[in-house]
Amino acid sequence: MTDVEQFVVEQSLAEIQSGSEVVLHFDLKLSDGSAADSTRVDNKPAKLVIGDGNLTPSFEACLLGLKCGDKKSFTLAPLDAFGMPNPDNIYHMERSKFSAETPAEEGMIIAFTQPDGSELPGIIRSVAGDSVTVDFNHPLAGQQITFDVEILSVKLSS
Repeated sequence: MTDVEQFVVEQSLAEIQSGSEVVLHFDLKLSDGSAADSTRVDNKPAKLVIGDGNLTPSFEACLLGLKCGDKKSFTLAPLDAFGMPNPDNIYHMERSKFSAETPAEEGMIIAFTQPDGSELPGIIRSVAGDSVTVDFNHPLAGQQITFDVEILSVKLSS
């Protein structure tokens, strides 16, 4: 067996562990069974590194030990998924802060530019008179989430 063939065999048998680079498809569902997100819609799998801090430890723990080709479904409580809503992330703004191009309408998601130039999405929760309530919590905060994953590749850290 050549070195390349050996590498391919090792990678196909590799189990997800800390530091692994993983490519996967996922379907994310809410507790009522409705779809919240899926990488399959545009056939663009997600790529992530286990332990880099972008996922919750609970989510990563569900992936540990899986290999290329494995499929798994797991349900996470709100604290283990996107967290609970933080009341400090809800702001009341003057309606005059919104323009005709960006009207404040309930349910809209609007990107707000931060002082550092980055953008933060906010959901318009209510509009009452001259007051607009904007929620900067993650849209799935407080939700129990079911993830269906299919592991497409696992690359062990070198």
